[in-house]
Amino acid sequence: MRHPDFADADGGTRPSVVVVDGVPLRRGSRVRLKPSRSADILDLALTGREAQIDSVEEDFEGQIHVAVLVSDDPGRDLGASGKIGHRFFFAPDEVEPLEGLTDGRRARVLVAGIGNMFMADDGFGPELITALRGRRLPAGVDVVDFGIRGMDLAYRLLDGYTACVLVDAMPRGEAPGTLTVLEPDIPAEDTAPAGHGMDPVKVLALARGLAEGPLPRILLLGCEPLVRMRGDETDVVVGLSEPVREAVVRAVPLLTSLVDDLLNDREDSIEEG
Repeated sequence: MRHPDFADADGGTRPSVVVVDGVPLRRGSRVRLKPSRSADILDLALTGREAQIDSVEEDFEGQIHVAVLVSDDPGRDLGASGKIGHRFFFAPDEVEPLEGLTDGRRARVLVAGIGNMFMADDGFGPELITALRGRRLPAGVDVVDFGIRGMDLAYRLLDGYTACVLVDAMPRGEAPGTLTVLEPDIPAEDTAPAGHGMDPVKVLALARGLAEGPLPRILLLGCEPLVRMRGDETDVVVGLSEPVREAVVRAVPLLTSLVDDLLNDREDSIEEG
């Protein structure tokens, strides 16, 4: 992994745009990583991952580099504040644009895993996100495990997505492991979620209050839990029950199909079930 020495920003040598494959890339542009120059083990781990450009910079030797934040990195916010280990540098030919020349409003879908992996079946969301890693999803899809970071999710919903699929354990009185897709209502709610708490209703309400326009379309992919914990137990329970673990396997193709429908705006095929 490269850590170039950059010219001082006051020297006027920091470019704002670099063109790759005819596509202008700047801060906020979405790319796929394809390290190729003396790639080390970390580069190899990042190959194929989607990222967002944080800056375009020029080093003292006149070489252009793009600094990126990996989309599914749980420490992405640390990278945005300049922390080493969460902000990575690549040459322009080591990134693949995911946005076209004129299609700046193309469909973008956020798949957000939510839940506490230390509370048994409440970890359904994070486990499904783990199951999706390594799968090649269409351009325009970001897959992120938010865990119990409600505030982070609220602000991420303001990042220009056209749709978001929340993945969570969802008790509805069905048989354990039952999968349900629904479009939740966002009731009037003025209480912000705790910094390390995840109440989807409060998260959506906060995002709606912060948004300058409408929120992205919100869908919920829920799984009926077998083991429900209140959060005041003295012991943690790591791992899903058998029916919920089996539901993770069934949820992967369901979510893949759901995301494809959202990218192609096929509303009629998205039904509760």
